[in-house]
Amino acid sequence: MELSEILKKVDHTLLAQTATWEEIREICDDGIKYHTASVCIPPVFVERAKEYVGGRLPICTVVGFPNGYSTSSVKIFETADAVKNGADEIDMVVNLGWVRGGRWGDVLSEIRAVKTICGERTLKVIVETCLLTDAEKVKLCEIVSASGADFIKTSTGFAGGGATREDVALFSAHVAPHVKVKAAGGISTLEDAEEFIRLGASRLGTSRIVKIVKRLEKDSAAR
Repeated sequence: MELSEILKKVDHTLLAQTATWEEIREICDDGIKYHTASVCIPPVFVERAKEYVGGRLPICTVVGFPNGYSTSSVKIFETADAVKNGADEIDMVVNLGWVRGGRWGDVLSEIRAVKTICGERTLKVIVETCLLTDAEKVKLCEIVSASGADFIKTSTGFAGGGATREDVALFSAHVAPHVKVKAAGGISTLEDAEEFIRLGASRLGTSRIVKIVKRLEKDSAAR
């Protein structure tokens, strides 16, 4: 697979608690240079990043991150604030306690409420697969498919587990045709990226793929 095909599916990500504006600016520069799908950054940097990229790159941010147990009102406020600041895409974490408790109607209502605020902007729903059973994952495919959201996403990367081939394949088999799959967490090689794409992922949440490409370019230039 061509590198450009992989890169255009990458949400180039920096969500570390210690992220600085200088680091955010660098990944924006990389996202523009390598034509990534977006940069995914903390909400506090959205407004400045949006102004900095000047329409050359979509800006993605997170809501209810990373634990998902904010109230729906807080998630709605976070989404509205992100939209006001210029976010093009929202990655929200579901309420995992509601999932484990079988409160499916509440999970669905919350996602729909956030999507209403997003409007035409892309909404990705993070379900944190490493904390769920396969039955819960399949049910969430049904819920996300019914919610109006655009993507189901495997992981935050903050819960001790990331994307697996099995989960991406499971999602691809159970979501409705209009819902896409985002694999995130632990995608550390180009081979990983290609395999997740082959299994049905339309987006890859990772900080490492662009770093790999930059290293390959550096090595090539040194020869």
